[in-house]
Amino acid sequence: MQQEYPGHSHTLIDNPTLILGGSGFIGSRLAARLVEKGMPFRIGDQKRSEMFPDLWDSCDVRNIETLRAPFRGASAIVNLAAEHRDDVRPISRYYETNVKGASEVCQAARDAGISNIIFTSSVAVYGFHPRPVSEDGPFQPFNPYGETKLQAEAIYQTWAREDPSRTLVIIRPTVVFGEQNRGNVYNLLRQIATGKFMMVGAGKNAKSMAYVGNVVDFIIHTLSLQQGIHIFNYVDGPDLDMNTLVDHVRRCMGKSNQEFLRIPKYMALAGGHLLDGVARIVGRPLPISAIRVRKFCESTQFKADRISECGFKAKYSLREALTRTIETEFLAQ
Repeated sequence: MQQEYPGHSHTLIDNPTLILGGSGFIGSRLAARLVEKGMPFRIGDQKRSEMFPDLWDSCDVRNIETLRAPFRGASAIVNLAAEHRDDVRPISRYYETNVKGASEVCQAARDAGISNIIFTSSVAVYGFHPRPVSEDGPFQPFNPYGETKLQAEAIYQTWAREDPSRTLVIIRPTVVFGEQNRGNVYNLLRQIATGKFMMVGAGKNAKSMAYVGNVVDFIIHTLSLQQGIHIFNYVDGPDLDMNTLVDHVRRCMGKSNQEFLRIPKYMALAGGHLLDGVARIVGRPLPISAIRVRKFCESTQFKADRISECGFKAKYSLREALTRTIETEFLAQ
C-alpha cells in the first residue's frame, strides 16, 4: 500500500519514519526536508500538523495506548516531543513528558518490533561549565528539564542494550534557532531590530548555537547509522561571544551605529529574582527571570567533534545561518 503527500507529487512507500512531536518547530522542518528527499514519514503529536494534516496521528508520549496505532509499521522513531520551557508548572510535567514519555516510547517500540530510535535530548544535561564540554560530560543539570532529559537518555540506553540489533541515536543540540522559530534567539534578534536590546554583563561569554536547517539534515543523516548506541552533541560553529554575535546581527540589519545599554550582571540577576517573586504572586511566568539572566550571561560551549567523524558536514556556518534567519524574519518584509 502506498500513500501520497497532500498537495505534493511525492509518493510514499510503507515503513515510514514516525516523527513524535512532528507538529512543532523542528518536527515541521524535518518533515518538509523529508518531502524534499522523497522519504516516507508520518507525524505523531497531540497538536494537529498544520503542514501535513493528512500524515498526522493524534498521540501522547505519556500514554502508550495512543502510541500503538502510529507505531504500527514504522521503520524508525524520531522523538522530538518534550516539555522544555524554563517556566513550566507544575514541575511534575517535566517528568511526565520527558521521563515517563521515554518509558512509554520504548515499550511501544518493543511491542511494535521497532529497532531504530532517534532521541533529541539537550545540552542541558551538562549544566554550566567554564570550558567546552564533550559528549562524555561531566553531567550537572541545573534545572528539571536537564535532569529529566538525562533520565530519559538512561531509559533509551537500557532499551538499546536489550538487543544488539537495535540502533539508538541520542542527539544533544544546543539552542536551536531558525526561520519561523519564536524562541530565545528570535527574541534577541527582535530586540536588536526594535532598538530595545540591552547587554547584560561584559558580553565576552561565548555561545554555542544550532541552525534548524542543519539539525534536521543531521537527524536524517543518522537514520542510516548501524546498530549500537550513538551519542552526539549538535553545534554549528564557529562559536561567537555575545559582543561578536550582537555586532554581526546589527551589521546584517544595517544598525551598526545603533547604541544600546549595558547592565551589570549582578543588577540584572537581582531584577530577575524580584520578577520571579512577582511571577509566583500573580501565578504566571514573566518574560524575564533569574535563570534566563544567568543563561544569557554564562558561556555555554560544547564540543561536537563526533558529527564530522560520522561523515556529516553542515550546509551552513553559524554566521550564514544567522544571516539567512535575519533576512527572512526582519528584512524580507
